[in-house]
Amino acid sequence: QLPYKPVLTQKPPVEGVTTASTFVLDQPRCVFQNYSNADIWLVVALEQAASTFNNTAKPGTPETAFQGFPDPVHAYMTLNTTLVNYPCTNPDGRIMVLRVGSETSCAKDVTRPNCNGPLPGPGPYRVKFLALEGSVPVAETDWSVPIMLRTAKTPSSISTAGSGHSAGMIAIATILSILFAILLAGLVAMLVFWSSDSCGGSSTFSKPESVSVRRYNTHHVYDQPAARL
Repeated sequence: QLPYKPVLTQKPPVEGVTTASTFVLDQPRCVFQNYSNADIWLVVALEQAASTFNNTAKPGTPETAFQGFPDPVHAYMTLNTTLVNYPCTNPDGRIMVLRVGSETSCAKDVTRPNCNGPLPGPGPYRVKFLALEGSVPVAETDWSVPIMLRTAKTPSSISTAGSGHSAGMIAIATILSILFAILLAGLVAMLVFWSSDSCGGSSTFSKPESVSVRRYNTHHVYDQPAARL
């Protein structure tokens, strides 16, 4: 029994630590360093079934298959890996977490009993890590605390305490819309009035006064013989 308990991650960049069908755990780094030949499995169980889980149950069998969870299978085994994927150091700064329930393609594929499929309900669930050499359990962690997933709210459960504020905002918006419509109508009326007045003035013409032009004969033109030609 190893002195380690799986926990939901608290790393700041990770979003959606719990959703309606998944949750995110910290990886068990530096926990199984003495079991380099073992395969490390994650066991996901209903809270009430955690205490009765059989450690000798073999992964990849109907007894531990995800497709039978939560009934008749009350605990399934998934996310198997080796110690190399749970190193003690992290030189490249990667976020070392596990998202439980992230695979949708194998959720109903019975040929993949170790599927990390979406969790079927809000829980609560409990998880632990189990190291197997072949099919023999050699080490395990403690069970986690109960993990609850998020649930969608029904319309009847949504509070309407803020509805008065919303109604007030709607009333104000309605009044402003009416005032804006009145102002716009006034502007349109003024434009129509100015346009009709301008058109009426352009249709009135005043008769121009007659202009008399006296004709003058320049005497010097007729004094020149070439001007008569």
